[in-house]
Amino acid sequence: MNTGYANPYTVANAEPTERAAFIRSTYLHLGFAVLAFVGVEWFLLQQSWAPALISKMTGGMGWLVVLGAFMAISFLAERLAASEASKRVQYAGLGLFVVAEAIIFLPMLYMASVYAGDDQVILKAGVTTLFVFAGLTFAAFATGKDFSFLRGFLMVGGVVAMGIIVVSIIFGFNLGTIFAGAMALFASVAILYNTSNIIHHYRTDQYVSASLSLFASVALLFWYILRIFMAFRR
Repeated sequence: MNTGYANPYTVANAEPTERAAFIRSTYLHLGFAVLAFVGVEWFLLQQSWAPALISKMTGGMGWLVVLGAFMAISFLAERLAASEASKRVQYAGLGLFVVAEAIIFLPMLYMASVYAGDDQVILKAGVTTLFVFAGLTFAAFATGKDFSFLRGFLMVGGVVAMGIIVVSIIFGFNLGTIFAGAMALFASVAILYNTSNIIHHYRTDQYVSASLSLFASVALLFWYILRIFMAFRR
């Protein structure tokens, strides 16, 4: 991603009509990504083989393998979405990332729908995520502030969080609600950072990549808000 303000094609330097078109395209693609995620997840949960797949994903060190595969696929998807080769390649990256998110969410959404003790826990977590996302988006646009200084915090925080998650998988301990709350805060900061980048640093033709970055942050926020709701139900 080019973050130079001298580039006349960045959103910050674009004409108002181009800027509005970019922002509209970004959030439209984000909306379609969310709908596609819901559709893929619904399809997976309806399959008779879903419980067996979930058992393999979460059994033993299976989740560590799944997490590693997800990180590799995410890296590839982000590169495809940011590619300048063609829009078809960019859409392939976004689609790949949506499918990867749907698969990694499968065990938790299955548990939420079967064992959480509240048939609306997923809906409640989704609505909460939507309100938090809307509030953060409004704050970023209303202030117009450049939050690119948060990049260092997100990089360090992401490495630390991943290390803690890997250790918890290896040694088999539960990270608990406090960690989930901290990660929900981390995801909120990521949304603020990515929204700021959309306002200031992306080029006006990078709406697919921009929507992927937002979708990744929203999915992370939803993941940990759902974990918090499920913990309260237990």
